[in-house]
Amino acid sequence: MAEEIINRVTNNKNLVSFDLEDYYPEGKRILFDIKDWLYEGLLLREKEFRSQVTDHDWSQYKDAYMALTCSTDAIIPGWAYLLVTSAASSYAKKVVVGSLENLETNLYNTIISNLATSDYRDKLLIIKGCSNKPVPESAYIELIQKLQPVAKSIMYGEACSSVPVYKKK
Repeated sequence: MAEEIINRVTNNKNLVSFDLEDYYPEGKRILFDIKDWLYEGLLLREKEFRSQVTDHDWSQYKDAYMALTCSTDAIIPGWAYLLVTSAASSYAKKVVVGSLENLETNLYNTIISNLATSDYRDKLLIIKGCSNKPVPESAYIELIQKLQPVAKSIMYGEACSSVPVYKKK
């Protein structure tokens, strides 16, 4: 009779797998380019710009995450982004200035900074590296800085092929 195969990884209560993809905030991502509200795509005229902000249907961004950008070489005064953010914030979950990658980075920075670390104290952690969702590289950097002070060890990858990253001395 064949010997029963025992999964020691699953049975190890001190080994915790941490997948940043599990923390991915669901919701539509919007890259909002204000270049179309500029005169010839380059010059911000305050009166016209304010009119565009006032007349725009912001409700279409309900529960979305927005990244504000200007894809032209225009010089945008700081108040312009504040004005757009003020209007969009009534509907959008989050508004940032920059790219969609900046948006994901900002979202994960918030998630990781609010992460309770007590469940990971003196544990052997494996931070999963592969994901189907857009988890920014910077999130892994933030995560290890958050967990290293409490973890016994941290590995990266999968249980069957992890790379040691940190071990408490």
